[in-house]
Amino acid sequence: MKAMKQATDAQTIDSAWKPIFKIGGVAALLMALIIPIESFIFIAYPPPSTVIDFFTLFQKNWFTGLLDRDILLVINNVFLILIYLALYAALVQTNKSFMTIGLALSFIGIATYFPSNTAFEMLSLSNQYAAATTEAQRTALLASGQSMLAIYSGTAFDVYYVLNAIALLIFSIVMLRSNIFSKANAYLGIAAGILMIIPSTAGTIGIYFSLLSLIPWFVWLILFARKLFQLARE
Repeated sequence: MKAMKQATDAQTIDSAWKPIFKIGGVAALLMALIIPIESFIFIAYPPPSTVIDFFTLFQKNWFTGLLDRDILLVINNVFLILIYLALYAALVQTNKSFMTIGLALSFIGIATYFPSNTAFEMLSLSNQYAAATTEAQRTALLASGQSMLAIYSGTAFDVYYVLNAIALLIFSIVMLRSNIFSKANAYLGIAAGILMIIPSTAGTIGIYFSLLSLIPWFVWLILFARKLFQLARE
């Protein structure tokens, strides 16, 4: 019976989506590759806590400064668009309403993230600070840098974080109702979504929840990519 259900589910997937499955699978694997890199950077090179320390870091090594300002997360969110498009293609016939709501929430969240990341703005301000010749210029640039830090940990970032957690929970619940993806894949998504409900900006508890969410999310990406490649071949 289960085999028959899987065959039926596979037949409901439009073959025109196969290129999306391949692209989504590659995006999922690349995202899984970036996760341990991001974790290592966070532990080995914790981000500075003050604007002047950020400016100093950028002047010493601009690339490390960009990494500490989560430039890899910008790349990850591009991958996330492709991942969720592939997930939508695979599960839209299972529940069109929920998948459409989940996709809309995820895209709104991702769209709010890009302007919240101020990595290159901080690099530019750092260069201006290094070239400043008066104390008034330096004071103004430090104030601008403080504003950039506030933007990154402000409303836009929190909206992005929470909306994507909700979207992942919706997607994972739909996954449970379909035999296309494994139950393990679905439950890992639910676990990651629950842990992502609390933004990483919410103090120490937010950082802990953020780091813990990477464990089920990493495994979710691997299982998801494997299934997408299988769907692309069928």
